[in-house]
Formats: sequence, C-alpha cells, structure tokens
Amino acid sequence: PRRRFGPGRARCDNPRMDAPIADVDGRWTLSGVANLHSHAFQRAMAGLAERMTHPSDSFWTWRETMYRMAARFDPDRLHAVAAQLYAEMLEAGYTAVCEFHYLHHAPDGRPYADPAAMSRALIAAARETGIRLTLLPVLYMTGGFDGRPLNDRQRRFGHDVDAWLRLFETLRAEQDDAGHDGMLRVGCALHSLRAVPPDAMRAVLAALPRETRVHLHIAEQIGEVQDCLALRGDRPVRWLLNQAEVDARWTLVHATHLEMDEIVGIADRGATVAICPTTEANLGDGLFPLRDFLDAGGAWGIGSDSHVSVSPVEELRWLEYGQRLVTRHRNIVATEACPSVGERLLAGVRASAAQATGFAATTLAGDRVVLDPAAPQLAGATADDVADRWVFAGNRPAVATVSVGGRAVVREGRHVDRDAIAARYATAMARLLADG
Repeated sequence: PRRRFGPGRARCDNPRMDAPIADVDGRWTLSGVANLHSHAFQRAMAGLAERMTHPSDSFWTWRETMYRMAARFDPDRLHAVAAQLYAEMLEAGYTAVCEFHYLHHAPDGRPYADPAAMSRALIAAARETGIRLTLLPVLYMTGGFDGRPLNDRQRRFGHDVDAWLRLFETLRAEQDDAGHDGMLRVGCALHSLRAVPPDAMRAVLAALPRETRVHLHIAEQIGEVQDCLALRGDRPVRWLLNQAEVDARWTLVHATHLEMDEIVGIADRGATVAICPTTEANLGDGLFPLRDFLDAGGAWGIGSDSHVSVSPVEELRWLEYGQRLVTRHRNIVATEACPSVGERLLAGVRASAAQATGFAATTLAGDRVVLDPAAPQLAGATADDVADRWVFAGNRPAVATVSVGGRAVVREGRHVDRDAIAARYATAMARLLADG
C-alpha cells in the first residue's frame, strides 16, 4: 500500500529546500547527529559477550555479563572509557549524546564520598572530548514488577526517591554552571517500569522542573511485556500512557513490542522513540514497528546503546534493513513526498534531536559535520544521491571534520586528542580485564 506520513513530522515534500546534506563551499556538510541512548561503560564490553553462556542465550543472560563488567568500574575508569567512546562518536558524526547513567555508587552499593562522582566522570569526559551531553541520572529501585529488592549486582545502581532527587539537584546546578558553556543538559531517566514502582514514578515526575526531559526503557523484551500484563494488568506502553502525562518531553527507549493502539498513542502524545538497531539486534530484542509508527506520524531517533557499533551510518542502515527483512520489500521509510531513503532517515533524526536532548534546535543545527571529499562512496555524488550514498554505500562514516559549539573536535577524520584518550583507555581496559 502507498505510504502516508503524519503531519508536521520531518516532512520532506521538497527535499532540496532543506536537504539534510548540503554542498557548503564545495564540501558535503550536515548537522551533527544526536545519539539518543548511551550506556558509556558498556563500550568496555563490546565484543566480550559473544560466547555462549547458556543454550538459550538472550538479553537476560547477556545481562549477567554486563553486571560483572559494571562491578569493575570506578570514576577514573568510567572517565577513561567514556572519553574514548565520546571521541569515537564525534569521529563518526554524532555531536550530542543522551547518557542513560545508572552506574552511581561503589560496587558494594555504598555512595561515594561525593554521591555524584560517577556522574562527574561522565561530565568531564564529555567536556574533554567536546560532545554535547544530556546526562540522564537513572532512578533504579526494584528488581522486577513484583517489587523485589535489588540484588547484590544491582545495588550500585539504586536510589530511593529522596536520594535521587538530591543527585538530580546537584547535577542541575552543574548544568547551570557557566563553565560548561551550554554544553550540558540534565534530565531524568526512569530505568524501566519494572525498576520504578508507580508511586515513586509519580513522586519524581511531580518534583521535576516542567521542562525536564524524561527517558525510559520500555517494552524491550517479550518477558517484560508478559510480566507487566501479569502484575499490572496491562501492556507496558499502554499502562504508561494511562498513568503518566507522556508528551514531547518524553523519550521511550526501544519500545520494540507494541500493539497498534500503543503505536498511535505514542505518536499522538508527541513522545520520541529512541531506536537502537545494532544493540537490539545484538541482544535479540526484536524489530520496532517502524512503518506503522511513521504512518501514525511518530517522532523517532537513534542510539548506540551498548556500543557494539558507534556509527550513525550503521544504525540508520540497519533500521531500514531490518524492516526490509521483515516485509520483503525495499525502501521502507520512503514516501511519495520523500522518495530518498537516506534523506528520510536523516530528516527523522534531525527532527527529534532537540526535544529528546533538551538542546535548542538552532544550537544543534550549528554543530557541523563535513564529509570526506576523498571517500570512495561519495565519488561523483550529487545533491540528489549524497544522503543515500553516505548511509548505504560504505561501512565507514566518511567524516572529515566536526565542530561543536564552534570548537573543532575532529580534523582529517581523527579526534584532536585521539592519541592521549586512546592511551588512557588502553590502561583502563587492562585494569578492567585484569579484575575479571
């Protein structure tokens, strides 16, 4: 059937009027891409969870590997790993990142002398590398929908409501510090419905400043949907839409397993869905119902989540390819108004960036990525095909230079401090792996 496209959502009626990649002084240039979902510490375990641990390996067995790696971090190691990750993001064309941060306390669950020590490590890494950071401290309270207490491996993630609100206020003061030059935003992350009881969710939401961005893992796994049905009497997204004032301030992460009323409900409320195709594939989560969501007029973006890949090109490509594999058709996101798949994908991530990150759209538009003129996949590119060729014609981002907030952070494809950051990362990794 011919695809329609909802009103006001990254329309592409005349692609040339506002092309996502434009010729600026003879160089193909685009606004930086916002990475809407990141767990920075998981960069250290990329490639280390690909050995069978159980005949029915799944997200839930992968999580055990993640817990073991998480237990080895302290603020210095987190800083080193996050700086490496953020430098890689910038080299790939990401210029802003939403950091969904739940690694708060010491491994035994006791707060550090500075309860914000781990958060400050992330802020320092972002400032050092020059990426815009939306820091999302996570409220994590229970181990399941039944309210069970956190287990020993989860205790370093946990807060009660009052302690979390104190952390949030501390970090908001950091955001307002002029020393951060407008490069930091602080929002709220509710880890998931299974980890935040309903009363706690309502208390936190009531205490937040009105403009606060709220991010939440939801409906990622079939098991999560089944538990929510059994213990709360409804599917996760449907329950949330009925219980909370979900609107354009919200970003729902994954939202993989949806029914049509939930798809329409998210779109009608104006919330963004953060889709993380490479992580969702790596974990065996499933495929987001993208075509139905686009037809409902939904807002969406991408995230690299567990960082098995740090490339907007790969996320966007596999967002489209997953839909092709399911439908056995091609050019799934294209419409009559915007027949270019690459332009449609880039228009989608650009349209959702401001509302998901909390940075002004004009600010984000000023962060520029210039593509490599010598990249083979761009040889002979024209305005009509450059977006499609950048997304689909190569396995590297082909980024030459990146500037964020007027600061040049990538030159000739390399982060300006790549060598020092990589050396510190190598030392941190040696210690993390030795602790295993």
